[in-house]
Amino acid sequence: MPPVALQLCPFSDFLDAGLRQRFEVVRWFELDEAARAALLSQRAASVLAVVSGGHLGVANALVEQLPRLALIAINGVGLDKVDLQFAARRGIRVVNTPGVLTDDVADLAVGLVIALLRGIASADAFVRAGAWLKGDRPLARRVTGRGFGVVGLGRIGRAIASRLAPFGHVAYTGPRRHAGVPYAYHDDIHALARAVDVLILACPANAATHHLVGASVLDALGPDGYLVNVSRGSVVDETALIGALRGGRIAGAALDVFEDEPHVPAGLRESTAVVLTPHVASATVETRRQMADILLEAMDSMLSTHGGT
Repeated sequence: MPPVALQLCPFSDFLDAGLRQRFEVVRWFELDEAARAALLSQRAASVLAVVSGGHLGVANALVEQLPRLALIAINGVGLDKVDLQFAARRGIRVVNTPGVLTDDVADLAVGLVIALLRGIASADAFVRAGAWLKGDRPLARRVTGRGFGVVGLGRIGRAIASRLAPFGHVAYTGPRRHAGVPYAYHDDIHALARAVDVLILACPANAATHHLVGASVLDALGPDGYLVNVSRGSVVDETALIGALRGGRIAGAALDVFEDEPHVPAGLRESTAVVLTPHVASATVETRRQMADILLEAMDSMLSTHGGT
């Protein structure tokens, strides 16, 4: 019998097809509790790979029940929801897809900045509703000449900064100053928020960045400031953000990620000052194909070592 791969969430057609060529794929996210228990009871030793998304990861409780698990494949960049030390102790290789997402995520970040300040989503709804027949929309805000603050100057943060530099002044914050970059450094996110008009989050999710953006940062950003998040939902205190939006303490927000995806708080969904996208920063044909290629190459390497069941 072929080895088993547990698939924890939906993937692109490219990755789905590649998985089916190599494994008996069990779509774990479609099984109820009874079916999951039965599979683990009968076939746990056949599972060689778990394939998941960065937003979901994999729980240690599941890994513990898979005695021959050799590979955890994350279809994304973030590894914050995988216990890397736990996996290492069990001799399980963990792979993800860094690098190939950078351009798409940076492109979306810039698109969200423009959409937010120029009111593109609400303008589209305005035209579709026939409201233009009754008069013009309120004026939007200019993008060119703004100050942009990037939180996290890794691969993605640098790509965002380079794209925004032609529009206006760019500054950044992070754990350390980077040598050789032409952007002003602030060692505190509050100082960065006070210095810019648009705060863009591109930092990893970890204990240090959990709810990094809360009420005090939003107040530092101010009533004319905007927040854009293409990192992880956990970086933003959504309750504080909703309060700041309702109170007019910031001008607006554009969010591609949320703390409890796909559940988005009503306070965000109902706000006309918010642009929302469903975690699609890497969702292009080209990037998803590259991501699939990276994971499938890792699976081929694992299978060549571990073989079938």
